[in-house]
Amino acid sequence: MSEMQGKVALVTGGGSGIGRSCVEAFARNGAAVIVSDVDEGGGAESVRLVESAGGRATFVRADVSQPADCEAMIGKAIEHFGRLDYACNNAGIGGEQNMIADYSVDGWQKVIAINLSGVFYCMKYEIPAMLRNGGGAIVNMASILGAVGFANSAAYVAAKHGVLGLTQNASLEYSAQNVRVNTVGPGFIRTPLIAELENDRQAYEMLVSLHPIGRLGQPEEVAELVVWLCSDRASFVTGAYIPVDGGYLAR
Repeated sequence: MSEMQGKVALVTGGGSGIGRSCVEAFARNGAAVIVSDVDEGGGAESVRLVESAGGRATFVRADVSQPADCEAMIGKAIEHFGRLDYACNNAGIGGEQNMIADYSVDGWQKVIAINLSGVFYCMKYEIPAMLRNGGGAIVNMASILGAVGFANSAAYVAAKHGVLGLTQNASLEYSAQNVRVNTVGPGFIRTPLIAELENDRQAYEMLVSLHPIGRLGQPEEVAELVVWLCSDRASFVTGAYIPVDGGYLAR
């Protein structure tokens, strides 16, 4: 398919997992892709995968917790490809696992800086770039934990709830200017982070049991929704939160 031919997409956290799958999905649909990550090796591999399949991609290193990095990232995207049409703000970390009274202040601040403030910084600079083209579409990566709690993950849960609020606010402010903003809520997905749990069979099976579908998700299953939300096929969808969770939230 080439419905995104001539368009340009940005994916933060594009060096692995869901981010890499989004990079590949945008490219398959014809978009040129800016791959952003703090992991230069992972980002370069994502670019290689796109180019080996005949697509166009470039890597820009950026730490989304730093506003200056986000501003420079958008500047480099425009410099390289001339425009920005789509963005998937996917970069994030899991953070430490602790009850609130034991949660470190540094740990809290790090998760909020990357998972919540990073989404704000990215949108702050993405939106003006899209407005110059007459519009665009943004998908912010939240989580099922943007809708419910999860013990010992206070910072992550708070950040992902915040992403939902940011998304709704952005949609109210910019939908009339043809910038649609939505958020996706993955369940537990088989990314490198989760794959480590496969060595602990009991923990892995516990995670699987939380999903009525009877398995964990695949990164590609999330990426397909991200690309659809950015496409013209989703032209009346904005301000939405859509879980991709194998029934997790239906329990």
